[in-house]
Amino acid sequence: MAEASTTIRTNIPARLDRLAWSKFHRRVLIGLGTVWILDGLEVTMVGSVASRLTESGSGLGLQAGQIGIAAAVYIVGACVGALVFGQLTDRFGRKKLFLITLGLYIVATVATAFSFAPWYFYLARFFTGAGIGGEYSAINSAIDELIPARLRGRIDLIINGTYWLGAAVGSALVVFLLSSVFPSDIGWRFAFGIGAVLGLVILVVRRHVPESPRWLFIHGRDEEAERIVAGIEREVAEETGQELDDPEETIEIRQRQRIPFREIARTAFKRYPRRAVLGLALFVGQAFIYNGITFNLGTLLSGFFGTASGTVPIFLVIYAVGNLLGPLLLGRLFDTVGRKPMITIAYLGSAVLTLPLTWIFYRQWGGEAAFIVAVSLTFFLASSGASAAYLTVSEIFPMETRALAIAFFYAVGTGLGGIVGPLMFGSLIGSGHRGPVAIGFLVAAGVMALGGVAELIFGVKAENESLEDIAEPLSATDGASDS
Repeated sequence: MAEASTTIRTNIPARLDRLAWSKFHRRVLIGLGTVWILDGLEVTMVGSVASRLTESGSGLGLQAGQIGIAAAVYIVGACVGALVFGQLTDRFGRKKLFLITLGLYIVATVATAFSFAPWYFYLARFFTGAGIGGEYSAINSAIDELIPARLRGRIDLIINGTYWLGAAVGSALVVFLLSSVFPSDIGWRFAFGIGAVLGLVILVVRRHVPESPRWLFIHGRDEEAERIVAGIEREVAEETGQELDDPEETIEIRQRQRIPFREIARTAFKRYPRRAVLGLALFVGQAFIYNGITFNLGTLLSGFFGTASGTVPIFLVIYAVGNLLGPLLLGRLFDTVGRKPMITIAYLGSAVLTLPLTWIFYRQWGGEAAFIVAVSLTFFLASSGASAAYLTVSEIFPMETRALAIAFFYAVGTGLGGIVGPLMFGSLIGSGHRGPVAIGFLVAAGVMALGGVAELIFGVKAENESLEDIAEPLSATDGASDS
């Protein structure tokens, strides 16, 4: 059992929260936030090349239903990776793990490019997902612990929204890679190779991002935390030309080298049961609608609208841009209007917009153009809600459990919604009839609406609040009531 070794009083959280936006924060944004671009590339490339992978000359010859299986396998890998690496992130530090998980992603995505059979493709997708899932817990916890409180909401949403920048870029590249320039069994392989190259570039940048000072002082490395924060302060002061005052707000911490897993689990479900329900509802809702529709969007377009495989990525670029604009345009409101009203609007609003989307699909009104516009409008709101789910679980649980909390709610929520969604839609699409697929859209809308209701009931006011005020560290208090 972990024992308290030393009690210290520190003002590091307050010092980090009062910093002006600077080159340091932009370095964090680029070095860490770009993981979402990788995930966007991965998920959308599979959707973009899905119709090509089902062709006889692709070298794989997958069936439409097997595309759904590959999507589910990727999600299973992400869930496993999140849980395994999430616990290691809280125990061994943010930086060590966000380097390891990125390395795993690079190796696995290169392996995907050399796929020669369905079973091998599934295996490579599993480990690619494991790397990305591990990234979520390591990256989101580090970002929230380094970004000032007053900017945390919009920055988190922008970072999570860059998933769709990766999606747009990936889809645009696939248009070229699936063209007649490359043989049908080669172009899609280059698509996955691009992800590996981008991962190597990010790895170089990421080496210059420091360990989270908040994690350091909890784990008995307060002198190292002081050095890092002092260095950041000097950099910000030189950039702004203003001398920084030391804030008076401090927190007393009992330093510990290790936090038992049972204490972490007890924190979520005994101390914060309402927040646990909220986290699950938000993640299940966004995972179901996103993974179900995004992974299968290519086959929806080609199977029900007759869209050519080389044209599918063009429509996916439009879809990705709509998703990207949501967090970019609405992100500021999550810090000003507030988390609770904006998350509720994002979830319930996207559920309502799914209704006309379903009608357009079922009645074939306006063809593929009207369908993709309706999808883009729906996910303009849904993307903000999905990004806010990660922000929420990162904020509302204590620092010692932050990475594992992200991992747990991602894994359980995505396991329930992100695996069932792709399998359900893959099966419904395989029926070849619009009616069953339309019902699938309505089910997705209902699951998303439940997330909005949960936010309305259990949402936490976290805008402009220090992480330590939203949820006191376990090492700073014997307990706090749920709120």
